[in-house]
Amino acid sequence: MASRPAPGCGLAPRCLWLLGLVLLMDTSARPANHSSARDRGGHREDNEILPPDHLNGVKLEMDGHLNKDFHQEVFLGKDTDGFEEDAEPRKSRRKLMVIFSKVDVNGDRRISAKEMQRWIVEKTAEHFQEAVEESRAHFHAVDPDGDGRVSWDEYKVKFLVSKGHDEREVAEKIKSNQELKVDEETQEVLENLKDRWYQADNPPPDLLLGEEEFLSFLHPEHSRGMLRFMVKEIVRDLDQDGDKQLSLSEFISLPVGTVENQRGQDMDDSWVRDRRKEFEELIDANHDGIVTMAELEEYMDPMNEYNALNEAKQMIAIADENQNQHLEPEEVLKYSEFFTGSKLVDYARSVHEEF
Repeated sequence: MASRPAPGCGLAPRCLWLLGLVLLMDTSARPANHSSARDRGGHREDNEILPPDHLNGVKLEMDGHLNKDFHQEVFLGKDTDGFEEDAEPRKSRRKLMVIFSKVDVNGDRRISAKEMQRWIVEKTAEHFQEAVEESRAHFHAVDPDGDGRVSWDEYKVKFLVSKGHDEREVAEKIKSNQELKVDEETQEVLENLKDRWYQADNPPPDLLLGEEEFLSFLHPEHSRGMLRFMVKEIVRDLDQDGDKQLSLSEFISLPVGTVENQRGQDMDDSWVRDRRKEFEELIDANHDGIVTMAELEEYMDPMNEYNALNEAKQMIAIADENQNQHLEPEEVLKYSEFFTGSKLVDYARSVHEEF
């Protein structure tokens, strides 16, 4: 599967869009509906050669959960510094207004849907480029002989080493076709990874991945074929009647778990509400109550121009209190939590200060 070129900042023939609110995990409650990059941040370094569970700027996670940080990812790009929980509010407000000015290309102090669409394209391009750079570094880490191609066996060795196995012993057993003793969970992960490896391997298949193929292996959003594979995996996990498509009831179905307190019940209610809205308003394109693989693929496609504009309009509608189809400084500051993840107080009084 050939990788897609990283999107540019302008509105090209194939515009970008990449596919949101949090359900924090309580030990007594079921798994969360939304997944947050901030919640996952501490675990990535230990598994750098594994495909990430979270893809920046993509609306659904690999497990079909909604991406809680999506709107912030496509509004801030990689520039999230200054919006942490302990950030100084005035500096955060000022930075938010700097971003507002950059989005407002014509300088009329209003953000239109077209201006927001252009900005989403630009910020998503940042995530694309970041993924390329990370993948390149990981590729070299699993390509010990430096021949520019990684075999499945080379990758398998590095993966098992990351799980605590001895590198020399694993390499020797693989080379001599001896049985590897791994636990059931590790074996299942290996089988899933091999399926994914096959999908990323351009024909004719040889189980050798070049740098671009390895990028598709780690980041399916960079390849149409791998994106399709990701969609099939999500549908397989959510499809309850085996018809290879999703009904509303299947999409909003609660994950396995038990509600043991009010917070758990609130999480369940939020899961159903948010996923129903996403299903009915965005994913089910023809509004027939069924989401096909093709519809889900279009919804998740980072190169879908229609989605890019739709997302821009949706983001504006969230904060457009005066209903003029534009965003104004006061509105962006008031709804700062939606755009940045941080709630900036005294927004109205601060508008004139920051401008």
